[in-house]
Amino acid sequence: MKEKKTASMSRKRAISNFFAYILLVIISIIWLFPFFGLIMQSFRSYLSEYGGMVNYIIPKNFSLDNYRFLFSGETNFVRWYTNTVVIALAVAVLQTLIVLCVSYALSRMRFRGRTFLMRFWLVLGMFPGFLTMICMYFLLKQFGLTQAGAVPGLILVYIASCGMGYYVCKGYFDTIPKALDEAARIDGATRAQIFVQMIIPLSKPIVIYTALVAFLAPWCDYIFASYVAFGNDKSYNVAVAMTRWVWTNDYQGYFTRFCAGGIMVAVPVTILFMCLQKYYVEGVTGGAVKG
Repeated sequence: MKEKKTASMSRKRAISNFFAYILLVIISIIWLFPFFGLIMQSFRSYLSEYGGMVNYIIPKNFSLDNYRFLFSGETNFVRWYTNTVVIALAVAVLQTLIVLCVSYALSRMRFRGRTFLMRFWLVLGMFPGFLTMICMYFLLKQFGLTQAGAVPGLILVYIASCGMGYYVCKGYFDTIPKALDEAARIDGATRAQIFVQMIIPLSKPIVIYTALVAFLAPWCDYIFASYVAFGNDKSYNVAVAMTRWVWTNDYQGYFTRFCAGGIMVAVPVTILFMCLQKYYVEGVTGGAVKG
């Protein structure tokens, strides 16, 4: 009787899993279909297949014309891509260092006003950043960090208040026993030595999580980047520049090139996430504790 009941439960579980997998496959197809269309359109030649709107997704003749256009002398795509990479890498490094230092200080040190400071930053971070866009633009303009100087200006803005994003990283540091710090202090280690030689090696997931989040923000930014670099073609990032393409009168011609540029932007981030997904998830879950 017990064996029959076990077999019945296993059969029900198998049927339930089967329909769950079918549903997940359908959802995955729906979710991935736009990306598939984007990839296919990037291989559709403007010269050989353009004649108005097309009613098919898979190109009749695959071509690399759109990718050749990106790296030809007809466009500044390489310059825009370089600007995006420089901004994203600089912000990822500087913002990670600042956030880690602030989070370690709030996690390990006790000082007057600490609780008020954390609460104040948390409340202040709830206000959307675009409320200060006009003020920030005129402030950056006074220092020559707009238009031609938009790249360093954007880096400065992205890292200016990053310390307020301490909460996830601080939560992860709170899970590391303070007894390690105390033992190291007894042996004569300084705060800096403890942080660099002990805490950071034990916090690899949260370091990678912080760096990825910092990298993605400027990589995908359009609103503030277009505002700061307005009117200067050489200071655009990829998002701003490619938006200008689809605003042209030759929308149909530039759409396939826009798709090719989108693939070039998505590939590095996709590879990065695939390689670091394990640490990213560990960083999110490890930092989601009450501190």
